Amino acid sequence: MTSRLRYLFLTVSACLVGMLVWGAVAGRGASPDETYRHLAVYTEVLAKIKSDYVEEPDMKNVTLGAVNGLLESLDPFASYLNAEQYKQWQKSREEKKADVGLILSKKFGYLGVVDTWPESSAAKAGLNTGDFVETINGISTRDMPLAYAEVLLRGDPGTTVELSVMRVRRSEPQKITLERTVLRTPRVSAKMLPDQVGYLAVPSTEAGKAREAASALSGLLAQGAKSIVLDLRNAAYGTPEEGIALANLFLEKGAITFLQGQRVAKQSFEADPAKTVYRGPLVVLTNRGTASGAEVAAAALLDHKRAEVVGERSYGDAAQRRAITMEDGSAVILSIAKYYSPLSAKALQDNGVTPSVPVTDTGAASEDEEIEPDAPEQPKKPGEDLILKRAIEVLTKGAVASAVSPASASNPAGGEDLSTGSPNAPRPRP
Repeated sequence: MTSRLRYLFLTVSACLVGMLVWGAVAGRGASPDETYRHLAVYTEVLAKIKSDYVEEPDMKNVTLGAVNGLLESLDPFASYLNAEQYKQWQKSREEKKADVGLILSKKFGYLGVVDTWPESSAAKAGLNTGDFVETINGISTRDMPLAYAEVLLRGDPGTTVELSVMRVRRSEPQKITLERTVLRTPRVSAKMLPDQVGYLAVPSTEAGKAREAASALSGLLAQGAKSIVLDLRNAAYGTPEEGIALANLFLEKGAITFLQGQRVAKQSFEADPAKTVYRGPLVVLTNRGTASGAEVAAAALLDHKRAEVVGERSYGDAAQRRAITMEDGSAVILSIAKYYSPLSAKALQDNGVTPSVPVTDTGAASEDEEIEPDAPEQPKKPGEDLILKRAIEVLTKGAVASAVSPASASNPAGGEDLSTGSPNAPRPRP
C-alpha cells in the first residue's frame, strides 16, 4: 500500500468511527431527550452491525473501537483504559522507568509522533513530527489507548522495544529497534549572534525552565544584546504553568492566558511586572513540535503584539487532564479544561499558534505536502536554518514589537490532575 493510500485509509477509517459516535458527541449541551435520541441512533447502528455485517463481529471490539474513536474525536490525548491497563499505567508512573523518548498523540486511530525527547533513542533514530507508530513489539496501535502505549514504551534501562513506523516519505512501514534510557532534559542555552542579537533556546517548559531562561536572558543582556530570538521549536514537553512564567519574562502587563472547562471556572493568569526581565525587540520561533507551555508563551506574546512569531503552526496541546475512574475499575483520561490565548480567546489545544511570519521547516514534510512514494529524504544543508534566518531578518530589517523605547530596550527590569503527568502528551514525566 502506498503512503498516500495508507493515509487515505486512515483518514476514512477515522471518519467512519467519528460518524458512528457523533450522536453521542452531539449530545453535549443538548436536552436529555435530544441526547437519548442521538444515542438511540448509535445503538441502532450497533444492532445493524451485529445482525447484518458480512460475518458475525466481535461486539466487544466494535464497542471498544467506538469508545476510542469518540475520545479521539474529542481529545487526541485522551485514553480509555480497562481495569488491568489502568493498574499497569498507575504502576508504570510510580516506578518512573526508562523510556524511548517519544511524545505521542492519537491521530487517525494510530499513534502520531508529536516530537522526540532530545538525545533519546527515538531522536537518534530520526523519528519526527508526522510519523506514525503502527505497532509496538508486534502489537497494533490501532485503537490502542494513548496512555497504555506509555506502559509498553517504558521499561528497565538498557532494554529495547521494536516499533513499526510509517514515515512521511516511505510507502511501507519501517522496523526500528529503540533502547530505553533514563531521559534527561537539556538545559536552556543562549548565545550571541551578529548584529547584537541574543539567541535563547528553551527546550521544554518543565518546572524550573523559566528560571533558567531568566538567568540566561540576563547573561545575554549583559553581553550587549539589543534584540532577542526566543526559540521554542520542539519544546513539546512541560507544563502550561511554566509557559506562563516564561511569557512573564517578556510581558509586563495583561493576561497571559486563561483556563476554562465545562466544570472548571474561568481562571485568568496575569503578568507580574516585577518578574519581567526584558522589554526590547523580540521574535519567537515555533514549529509543529512546539506544544503545551511553549504554546501558552508564544500565544500570549503574539496576542499582545509583544513579539513576532516566526516558523510553523504549533502542534496544539495545552490542557488540564484527569483520570476519571469507572465502577468496574477502568478509567477515562481526558481534558477537563483548556488553556486559551488571552485576547483572541482561542483554545490552544484546538488551534495551536499560527505564526505571524510563516516559514516552513525544511527538515520535515508538512501534513498536506504532496510526496512521491519512497522519495528520498531532503535534509537541510549543513548549518542551514531557514526559520532562524528569517527571524534575524525580521529583527534587523523589519519593525518588531517592543515594550519600551529603543534606547532602553536592552535594560533588564529587575525584577489528581494529570497536566504534569504523561510523557505521551507534552507534559512532565512522572
